[in-house]
Amino acid sequence: MGRGKLRIYLGAAPGVGKTYAMLSEAHRRMERGTDCVVAFVEHHNRPRTEVMLHGLEQIPRKELDYRGSSFTEMDVDAVLRRAPAVALVDELAHTNVPGSRNAKRWQDVAELLAAGIDVVSTVNIQHLESLGDVVESITGVRQRETVPDEVVRRADQIELVDMSPPALRRRMAHGNIYKSDKVDAALSNYFRPGNLTALRELALLWVADRVDEYLTEYRSEHRVSKIWGSRERIVVGLTGGPEGRTLIRRAARLAEKGAGGEVMAVYIARSDGLTNASPKELAVQRTLVEDLGGTFHHVIGDDIPVSLLDFARGVNATQIVLGSSRRKTWQYVFGPGVGATVARESGPDLDVHIVTHDEVAKGRGLPAARGARLGRSRIIWGWLIGVGGPVALALLLNTVDLGLANDMLLFLTVTVAAALLGGLFPALASAAFGSLLLNYFYTPPLHRFTIADPKNIVAIAIFVGVAVSVASVVDLAARRTHLAARLRAESEILSFLAGSVLRGETSLEALLERVRETFGMESVALLERAGGVDPWTCAGSVGPRSPLRPEDADVDMPVGDHMALALSGRVLPASDRRVLAAFAAQAAVVLDRQRLQHEADQAKELAEGNRIRTALLAAVSHDLRTPLAAIKAAVSSLRSDDVAWSEEDQAELLEAIEEGADRLDHLVGNLLDMSRLQTGTVTPLIREIDLDEVVPMALGGVPEDSVDLEIPEVLPMVAVDAGLLERAVANLVENAVKYSPVDDRVLVSASAIADRVEVRVVDRGPGVPDEAKDRIFAPFQRYGDAPRGAGVGLGLAVARGFAESMGGTLNAEDTPGGGLTMVLTVRAVERRPDPLTSPAVAERQVS
Repeated sequence: MGRGKLRIYLGAAPGVGKTYAMLSEAHRRMERGTDCVVAFVEHHNRPRTEVMLHGLEQIPRKELDYRGSSFTEMDVDAVLRRAPAVALVDELAHTNVPGSRNAKRWQDVAELLAAGIDVVSTVNIQHLESLGDVVESITGVRQRETVPDEVVRRADQIELVDMSPPALRRRMAHGNIYKSDKVDAALSNYFRPGNLTALRELALLWVADRVDEYLTEYRSEHRVSKIWGSRERIVVGLTGGPEGRTLIRRAARLAEKGAGGEVMAVYIARSDGLTNASPKELAVQRTLVEDLGGTFHHVIGDDIPVSLLDFARGVNATQIVLGSSRRKTWQYVFGPGVGATVARESGPDLDVHIVTHDEVAKGRGLPAARGARLGRSRIIWGWLIGVGGPVALALLLNTVDLGLANDMLLFLTVTVAAALLGGLFPALASAAFGSLLLNYFYTPPLHRFTIADPKNIVAIAIFVGVAVSVASVVDLAARRTHLAARLRAESEILSFLAGSVLRGETSLEALLERVRETFGMESVALLERAGGVDPWTCAGSVGPRSPLRPEDADVDMPVGDHMALALSGRVLPASDRRVLAAFAAQAAVVLDRQRLQHEADQAKELAEGNRIRTALLAAVSHDLRTPLAAIKAAVSSLRSDDVAWSEEDQAELLEAIEEGADRLDHLVGNLLDMSRLQTGTVTPLIREIDLDEVVPMALGGVPEDSVDLEIPEVLPMVAVDAGLLERAVANLVENAVKYSPVDDRVLVSASAIADRVEVRVVDRGPGVPDEAKDRIFAPFQRYGDAPRGAGVGLGLAVARGFAESMGGTLNAEDTPGGGLTMVLTVRAVERRPDPLTSPAVAERQVS
């Protein structure tokens, strides 16, 4: 039996119609006689989706108990026993209830596919693992349920279920997606037009890239070399010259004329690494093409026209943009040039644009990299071998006759040795001196600078030519090797520097220390001043006796008009100043970033303080006025002499006064707690306690018979502040009771996990969507349409603040089956030994 096929309906957001499309596909397949069953489909009480389930066989779900509640999940074993041809599995990224066969639903789907069952599933774009950060930046919510991209990419078919944001918002407003009590909150948060537009763009681009992959695979499998112009792809050929910027901008304008145009800049380097391209200019052009939305590629190839055409055909390009040749007229005797060759060999399916620019026919004036010095000792040894070697060899050969040919080979060997050690000039000196000695001692007539036999003249000329050629090649290779090693070291330094700065990992002091170590300096300082005549100030320094002015330093590198990097210790050679300039520029960037971050933090603190003060005023003006007004009205009624109040009426008014006072006390307490948290004056007194000593005390402010408490006796002790923990749990329980249905109790349970203890407050209320779970912990936030009398919105903020001050955490989760679960985690300090009998769970109803 072969592997089953996977078909996925991909959507940009909930409610676009993925499940409806999947069920429609099931009905179409059943009409064709395909054995199709519903393994798991969640209709979310949407009438139109629920109707589509009629007529389809549904596999009974598997019931699982978790934390005292019953949940249903897909029964994988039942589906495998039924062995249908096609199984419908909704919500591919779903996380299964603990105790299920697999942790994730996509793992269940993998089992069905392995058994030869075709699967039709659904998933939203925000659930793809690789897009988690992007989705969070758009919506402000981190998706907890994700599916690996590779699982979706391996699908045999991916169909996009698309809907415009206005249409989706209309569906939401009509109640076709969420219940009416959640519509307003959803439309004002996750389903904002901007969010939906951005998510829709993500989905469209992801599917477009997937289609592009299919096309590339097809072309590769069928060996299609002909270009298919499915969309405009423009390749820009760069040489590293200044005309590259003109070419990139021209290509960008061409791409804008067609829908979905793409620009790819490519620089082709020789395989031997010897090039006269300017690295600085290439870096500028890379930045330019990326700013314009294109990509930069570095390709190795000795035949530039062939390599360029191979790259263009490999990426299915439709156009190539090249610059007019910078060669002078006389240089065309060596060939037609890259542009003419590419245009001739491009064929009918690839257009070539030759763009004029300011550098036409000016010659290749790019700066060639200067050879690095070989070192003083090597040069001295080279001159000693180049001058003294021929003399020593002549003295040796005067004692033995080896023949002119062997004598010339030995002198050539000395010349090569001089080139290896000292470079070109010692080798040239050795060749000239050796030719004179050959002429004087070994070419007839001897001991005269004349040559009798013309053949010997040719031999001496060949010797000089070979010696000079070999010396040049050896010298060039030695210098290139040294230069390559140096450039590699520079590139590694700059790459590390740029990466660390971009990631924000480098402080100014760490960067200056890196400069000091790299260049072997005693001290480094970054100096700045406000104007041209103002005194210098030190923004940062490392090392002893750092210079206070650029004039006092051994090396100074200006950064702009009013900043300089000053180094003391030694004078740097000119070749090192290029890297030093990069360090100086990065130091200025780091300093600016630190100052901007400091200013941003200060602005954030001021804005937060202003927001808190504004909210406090709003709370005092309304929420505190309500209980005060109720108390005043009741007191005024009791003091009135015009009405004779019965004992029942008096008791009712006194009860109203007591309730108002309690409510006022609770509101003022939360306001004071929030003020303490904002000012950082909360100092927990951490000690080891049992949860059952604290949690029951926190339940005194809720109605009778509204909470079930489950605290196992075998829980370890926890390290907390008893008062803060009690206040935090009390706020959580009061919030849960406030939003729970009248007939449903709130469950407060505790369990130990590794070195932590979790306190869970579980309600069956309306719940909170994922995008609002973090926002409900912000001060002065009420979720949904809570009335103003429901409080000032500080309970959850105070609870989280107290939890974090004790080293714990407080997060919100969905209650399986509906509702919200608050998870308070604190540190465990001791695990009690297991009792001799089975641990009993204390289940108590709070009265």
